[in-house]
Amino acid sequence: MDGLMEQVRTYGIQPVPQAERRLGFLDTFVLWWDLGVSFLVMVVGMFLVPGLSLGQALLAIVVGAILGNFLLGLVGTIGSDTGVPTMVLLRPVLGRRGSIAPSVLNVLQLLGWATFEVIVMAQAAALLSDRLFGVKGYLAWVAFFAILGTVMAVVGPIMVVKQWMERFAVWVVLMTIAWVTVAVLTTYDVGAWLARPGTGEMSFWLAVDLVAVMPISWVPVVADYSRLARSRRTAFWGTGLGYFVSHVWFYALGALLALSAAVPSDPSAPIAPLLTTIATLTAGWVALLVLLVAETDEGFANIYSAAVSAQNIWSHMGQRTLSLIVGGIVFVLAVTVPLVQYESFLLLIGSVFIPLLGILTADYFVLRGRHYAVEDLYRSGGRYWYQRGVNWLAMGVWVAGFALYLLIAGLPQLGWSGVAPWLGATIPTYLFGFVVYAFLGRAVSGVAPDVVLSCE
Repeated sequence: MDGLMEQVRTYGIQPVPQAERRLGFLDTFVLWWDLGVSFLVMVVGMFLVPGLSLGQALLAIVVGAILGNFLLGLVGTIGSDTGVPTMVLLRPVLGRRGSIAPSVLNVLQLLGWATFEVIVMAQAAALLSDRLFGVKGYLAWVAFFAILGTVMAVVGPIMVVKQWMERFAVWVVLMTIAWVTVAVLTTYDVGAWLARPGTGEMSFWLAVDLVAVMPISWVPVVADYSRLARSRRTAFWGTGLGYFVSHVWFYALGALLALSAAVPSDPSAPIAPLLTTIATLTAGWVALLVLLVAETDEGFANIYSAAVSAQNIWSHMGQRTLSLIVGGIVFVLAVTVPLVQYESFLLLIGSVFIPLLGILTADYFVLRGRHYAVEDLYRSGGRYWYQRGVNWLAMGVWVAGFALYLLIAGLPQLGWSGVAPWLGATIPTYLFGFVVYAFLGRAVSGVAPDVVLSCE
């Protein structure tokens, strides 16, 4: 009983003591492998074809996954070093008050992700219940999955990993996706698909962007979990490798299933062709049920991290209370907001957080020599107070990086195609944030931001 109570302990945004970091390599690997098992990952894989040929799409998947998961694991090590969640890690970069801006944006994007997850799970469950019992019950399923994700967020990641993922979810899901993969490869003529050229509607580097942005979309929350890892090596390899395996696997499955789908695309419900195609496979209904079970982990992670990020704004509120509030908002959004403009949503996430990721890694690894004074993260007037709580230099570089991303990639679904979408915006924007902030940080302070820039 004492062990179970320790597993549900909450730390809020305070540092996790080293002795209480309970996630080893296998725990961390399983967590991130399971978070990569998602219908939504497959949906994005469907975006890549037939604009690209299948061979080009698979190459873009590998390149984007290497890039995105390297950065995901890299930021995970900062969380492991300090024991604090991601939004608190932005206090040395943007200032204590400056970190509120990305916290607000992160809460909004996590609400969006959680809503998408609940909608997808409810659509899949309604499809199953209609097939088996003749009743869809969509609204009831929305309520069920919103409540389930909230309960999992309340009990916390250690309990979810050790009592749910490792004991049950990971094994049945692994067998199921292995079966789906074999079924696809033996049912369809994949060789013919590989020989078929793409239509040219998707550029290779835009495809890399769409792949890389999925693990990067987790960067704003990765330290919420890596702070519980036992070591830096565990945080990097468990996180990056765990998500990489399922990330590549599910993007590739999505591309294959898109080529096999006979159901016309529906912009208001992009998940429908995927669900229908899986269901047409032998025992596909069973596979849908198991994958639906696996999808609950994404809903949990988004609700949990939205609550943790919100604590960086309202530190006086408890994590469990905020989890309940977030879960209620997700339910309301899921019954009122359609699942549309998904591709633009992903690109917008990248435009906000990729340059900030470059600034954070430059600050921690270059300017500060992999060291943050953890006690000053929570102290007004300390070295991370800057000018009334805001580091305007970093804020300026961040805004410029955001503008650069949109300039390159645009938002095609909203009518802006960008000036060079073929180039891809992920690598240039990350390098812009990293190089520019590293240079300006040295130039302005003469040594490092801790010396001058942190002084009022």
